[in-house]
Amino acid sequence: MDVDRIHRYLSEESYWARNIPREVVARSIEHSLCFAAFAGEEFAGFARVVTDYGTVGYVADVFVLPAHRGRGAGRALMRAIREHPSLAGLRRWHLVTRDAHGLYEKFGFRALSKPDRHMEIVVENPY
Repeated sequence: MDVDRIHRYLSEESYWARNIPREVVARSIEHSLCFAAFAGEEFAGFARVVTDYGTVGYVADVFVLPAHRGRGAGRALMRAIREHPSLAGLRRWHLVTRDAHGLYEKFGFRALSKPDRHMEIVVENPY
């Protein structure tokens, strides 16, 4: 994984990880199952899954570089994640998105069925 390229996108272009320190990106990659999309030899996108490999997976940091959008890279990333043998049988998947609901719905994601059971801690602008 090209940590510098991934960090540059997350820290400068994403809405969810603006100003994230490189060392945090490197640590998150180290402790996740990571996926990359390529157009030939050129890096096109990234995603990672935070998981215990038994019961739960959290899809995070999904992005496709602007020059490669609309060409199926996001679908390819999600297909690879959902079909990965190490993630087979997970009973719960999570993700958070502001604007890509249509993509994730194609892979079975839906709004929370019982939102009253979910809780969260959100640290605004942590970086």
